[in-house]
Amino acid sequence: MKYLNIAGYLAIPLAFLVHYVLGHGASWEPGVTFLLAALGVIPLAHLMGQATEHLSEKTGPTWGGLLNATFGNAAELIIAIIAMSKGLNDIVKASLTGSIIGNLLLVGGAAMVAGGAKRVKQTFSRHAAENNAGLLVLAVAGMLLPAIFHFTGERVHDTQLITHDYQVSAGTSVVLLIVYALGLFFTLKTHAHIFSRAPHAGNDDPTHAGAAGAWSVKRSVGMLLLASAGIGVIAELLVGSAESMARAFGWNQIFVGVILLAIIGNAAEHSTALLLAMRDDMETAMTICYQSSLQIALFATPFLVLLSWIMVAVGVGSATHLDMVFTPMEVAAVILAVAVVVVLGLNGETNWFEGVLLLALYAILAIAFFFLPVGVDHAATTVPAH
Repeated sequence: MKYLNIAGYLAIPLAFLVHYVLGHGASWEPGVTFLLAALGVIPLAHLMGQATEHLSEKTGPTWGGLLNATFGNAAELIIAIIAMSKGLNDIVKASLTGSIIGNLLLVGGAAMVAGGAKRVKQTFSRHAAENNAGLLVLAVAGMLLPAIFHFTGERVHDTQLITHDYQVSAGTSVVLLIVYALGLFFTLKTHAHIFSRAPHAGNDDPTHAGAAGAWSVKRSVGMLLLASAGIGVIAELLVGSAESMARAFGWNQIFVGVILLAIIGNAAEHSTALLLAMRDDMETAMTICYQSSLQIALFATPFLVLLSWIMVAVGVGSATHLDMVFTPMEVAAVILAVAVVVVLGLNGETNWFEGVLLLALYAILAIAFFFLPVGVDHAATTVPAH
């Protein structure tokens, strides 16, 4: 991870140099800019994760949970907000879908393989698995029902369908945010005794909160703000080049969002989960997989839906109302990912072959998204401003 971070910091100025000077107008420029900008996001996301971890230790478990809920997927949120300001709602929704299935299948599967390669099995909390399974099923409902409503409205020729889509999405978003807040209260307050545990003996990460050399609150906040600003700047290049690259290579924007942008935004979490699994701390590794997906489904997605209304109201860029009408492929992908993870995880045990199953499903989904026809997009992306 150290060398990847160094490469990422070097890639940031190179991305601007290629975009504005060396490759200006060249056919190869969008692809190279995208690659360099993607590499530049990784160390900034890692820095943001470190700052959040140290800040959480200073503020206690309750506020720590809230901080992690807010900043745990900050890189994805910033990228999504930049894309929303450009009117690229298809990419926004695709990146949200990709984050959910990427955390569950790619991160979870890779962690199981890495941790189980030299072990018969690894264990984690069954109570946490059961609680997270219920929340994941709710997340599926939150994606499935607005889509069913939309396609039902099409069949009955609803003349106000686009407006109704957003109203259903906004109402669903409010419910999901309330449930997510209550879920934090449940795990961090009323039932904290079930979910809290002693630090794992094998956790010797020098950046772990509470270790010697922990950052002060002032330094943590400063690094958090600096990393957020950096991601905001580099995300402009990333999103802009992603659209141009998709056009140049004939790729569907849904594939770019579901696979490429999602992997980039979750890079720091990917490496952390792998390292923890290899140290036999599967408890924390699986928590990262579950919670990162839940934060996207129950917090980031509804937050962005409601934020889009504000952005349209104040006239931010080319922003349009974001709804929760995902394509059938995206809904099916999330349903399959949640179903497999819930079935394999309810016993609180993992092994390397279960990881292979998750990675195989992710590969199949990636292939299907890659070959989607370029013309396929989301059913509804705008709501008339009132």
